[in-house]
This record gives sequence, C-alpha cells and structure tokens, in this order.
Amino acid sequence: MIATYLLVAAYAPLVLLIYLMVKPSGMVSSKALPLCALVAYLLVIFQGHSPLAVVHASVIQGALLALTPLSIIAGAIFLFLCMENTGALSTLKNGLNKISQNKVAQLMIVGWAFTFLIEGASGFGTPAAIAAPILFSLGFSPVKVALFCLVTNTIPVIFGAMGTPVWFGMSLLSLPEATITDIAKLAALISTLVAPVIVLLALRLVLPSWHAIFRHWLFILFSTFACTLPFLALSFFGVEFPSLLGGGIGLIVTVIMAKAGFGLSSTNDVETKSDAEHELAESPNYRALVKASFPLWGTVIILLLTRLPELGLRSLLQDGEPNITASLGILGNVSVSASLVISLADILETGIQWKHSVLYIPSLIPFIVVALASVYSFGTREFVSRVSSVSAQTAKRMTNPLFALLGALIFVNLMMLGGEQSAVSLIGRHMADLAGNNWPFFAPLLGALGSFFSGSATISNLTFAGIQYAIAEQLSLPLSVVLALQSVGAAMGNMVCINNIVAVTAILGLKGQDGVILKKAASVLAVYAIMVGILGSGLISAYR
Repeated sequence: MIATYLLVAAYAPLVLLIYLMVKPSGMVSSKALPLCALVAYLLVIFQGHSPLAVVHASVIQGALLALTPLSIIAGAIFLFLCMENTGALSTLKNGLNKISQNKVAQLMIVGWAFTFLIEGASGFGTPAAIAAPILFSLGFSPVKVALFCLVTNTIPVIFGAMGTPVWFGMSLLSLPEATITDIAKLAALISTLVAPVIVLLALRLVLPSWHAIFRHWLFILFSTFACTLPFLALSFFGVEFPSLLGGGIGLIVTVIMAKAGFGLSSTNDVETKSDAEHELAESPNYRALVKASFPLWGTVIILLLTRLPELGLRSLLQDGEPNITASLGILGNVSVSASLVISLADILETGIQWKHSVLYIPSLIPFIVVALASVYSFGTREFVSRVSSVSAQTAKRMTNPLFALLGALIFVNLMMLGGEQSAVSLIGRHMADLAGNNWPFFAPLLGALGSFFSGSATISNLTFAGIQYAIAEQLSLPLSVVLALQSVGAAMGNMVCINNIVAVTAILGLKGQDGVILKKAASVLAVYAIMVGILGSGLISAYR
C-alpha cells in the first residue's frame, strides 16, 4: 500500500505537468511549471524522506541553477536582436538565398548541418538558439521553426559539447575505456541508422506535404549522411569530436551541394512570407556577407577556442579557485574566482552546493561579446542607442522564461531529491518492472525522461546510467547496448525538454505555444523511440 502511494506521488507532478501543457487551451509553461514545482514541494515535505533543510536547500539550488539557461537565452536574444537592428540579418538572408533559394536547402544548411556543428562545440541548448532565429528571418513560421530545430538537435546531442554526455555522463560507473568506446560506437550507429527518418519527420513539420519532401530526397539523404557518416566513423576513435567534426564536414558538403543544385528540384514547395522580398533583394557582396555573418562564425570560433581542452582556455575559464570569499550565514559561503566562477557552498548547512561559471557558460562569452563587437563594427555613432534599445527588448522578452525556468529547475531538483526514494528513481524502477525482457524499448524512454526533467543529456546519463547498469545485470542484457540505448534516449529527449522549448519560444518571441510544441515533438519522439527500440533489440540478439 505504501509502495503504491509512493509511486503515485512520484508520477503525480509529472502527469500534472504534461496534462496542463498539452490539454486544449493548455497552460503556458511560465504558470504550469511553477505550479507543478509547488505540488512536488508539498509532496516531498509530506513524505518526509528528506529533512526540511535539505528540501529548502534544493529549492534554492534549483532557483540558482536557472541562471544558466536564463543567461544563455538572454545572450542569444541579445545577439539576434543586434543582428536585426544593424541590418545584418537582412544581409544574411540575401546571402543564404544566393547560395540557394530552395527552402529545403536552407532548412538543411541552417537547421540540420549548422545545428549539428554548434551542438558539438557548445551544447547548452545553443544550437536552437542560433539556428531558429535565422530560419525565422528567412520567412518560415516561428512555431514550425521551433519544432524543426528541436527535432534535428537530437542526434548530435549523444556526444554533445566535446563528448561530455558520454565521458562525464557515464563517469560514475567507472567503466573500462573499451566499454566506453563500445557504448559510443553503438549509440552513433543507432543514431546514424535512424537519422534519415528523423530528418524527414522534422522536414514534414515545416513542409506542406510528403511530396514536397521527396521531390528533394537525394539532397536530403546526402546532406543527412554528410553529417552522420563522419560522426559514426569518428566515434571509433573517441567521443570528443564526432558531433563537432561531423557537423563541420556536413555543413561544407551541404553548402556545396546546395550551391550546385545537386538533388534539388527546381520547384520550391514552401511559401514564406518573405519570398517576394528575397526575389527583389540585391545579392550582397562577399565582404558585406562576411561582416553580416560575423556573429555566427565569430561565435563558432570562440566556442571552439574555449571548448578545446588542448588550448587551455577551457580550464582557465572554469578555474574555481576562490579569490574572494564571504559568509552569508546559514545561507552558505559564497566565493568568486579570478575567472568569475561564482560558488555557494553548504547551502542551509546541508552540504548542497551551486556553481556558475560566468565566462564559460555561452552567454557573456561568446553571445554578448560578439554582439557588441558586431554592433560597433556597423558604426560608433549609433552604438549606445542600438545597445540600449536591444537591451530593453531583451529584458522584456525574458519575463516568461524567467518564471518558466525557475519553476522547471526547482521542479527537477525536487523530483530528483531523496536518492533511491526520489520520484525519478521510483519512476525508473517502475518502468523496469513493467518492461522485463522488453527493456530495449523502454531503455531509451528512460534516457529521454531524464532529459525531459533535467534539460541535459549529461544529467540524464548521470542519473539513470546506474539504473540501466543494474537492469542490464538483472536481465542478463549486454551492458554496452543498454547504455548505448540510454545515451540515444537522453539525446532524443532533447526535443521534449521543457528548458529547450522555453528557450526557443522565448528567443522567437512566441507566447502560449509551449504546449503545442511539446505535443507535436512528443509524437516524433514516439516514432524515434520505437525505431531505437527495434534496433536495440536487434543489437542485443546479435551480441548474444
């Protein structure tokens, strides 16, 4: 009886959240998430598994953790408003049309290959933040753009920023290097096999019919594999570079194919509100295009410079050695390092900690720095007025994501509180009991659940890899395959992650569309999960 109550209590906040957001006339995330966080808070207190001080420290930590996605969203909004204010977006639109006016080509260049590259360099939800506004500026529907970018930004998430979801996400298991390599290869193989279907489904969210897609099938297929085949090949040699180099190679190949018209029909099947504008616009010269696109290539270069460990900047920006320390009484001890790593230790005397790397989180560097440099390059006279105007617009757009993400991170912290008695662990074990020998179909869903909660494939792997390990031993399943399914699931959960949905809708200026986007993304996730489950079952049979 007690076990049943605990399970119902574990599921209750999650079921309530999904219901509130996807029901007809669904509640906006800025209201639904704080409400569900309150429900989770009351349930945790009522159950009494954790001391009150720990519960309240987790709430404080969750609220502080929200600074990471909020700062990224604010930086991305600031960057693209600067591009719009200076006319750089208009020039960039013309430049993309000079490569190809075909809308399928533009979607694959920006929303697939470029997104793949950015995910490999940064992660943190940066890809959709960069790609979605560009596609929107080309005249695509903002809701469709949001969905497209969320769905395509899944496959490269397996390795994420420099392989972090694998090498760090699996670190608590202390696995041999050979096992890590096996997990990486199998996860990349599964993703490469499902990628064409996922890309087609993503395109169908934007294009008016399947006919409009298959008219360009050769281009789409080659562009997809231009990213995923190098991604697969590189996974045999390490986990740091498959997404980064796969995206880079794929972007070059896709641009060359688009420029040559390879595999593209002469008929353009997508009507956008700015087609007439594109036809009349003068083609920019290359110097103007390089200047206008500086916020993009400048961002990529800085991300690479600050993420490659061999260059030393990464460790420098993450150096948390305190330079200034102060006691905040019972609230904890705050410290600030020379690299502006802010830490709050021993929150409410519970040992719970929080850390925020101001210079490493992709907000101030590179978004705001690059944006300011770009505005300055367009003229010093209007610099102050442009920056002031953009700052005011950015602050206005941040209202909804502020409440949504505060609710989301507090909700996540509370759902993960309590160790083996936490709601997340109870749900995971319940799924395992239900699945039994059908676990290959549930393993990726558990990974996706972790990303849905936490907004991070890395955290999903940290949270659920141990459960997956125990299930693999209990059911005598090949460990590498099960953990590969966990990795793929954590990546595919990126498309339904509340943090990412809130971020992309905020950047695009959408209001009240979070539930609509979640519902449509979940339908793609269902197809994704079935395909991954089938491939996982096949791999388990092959290993046996």
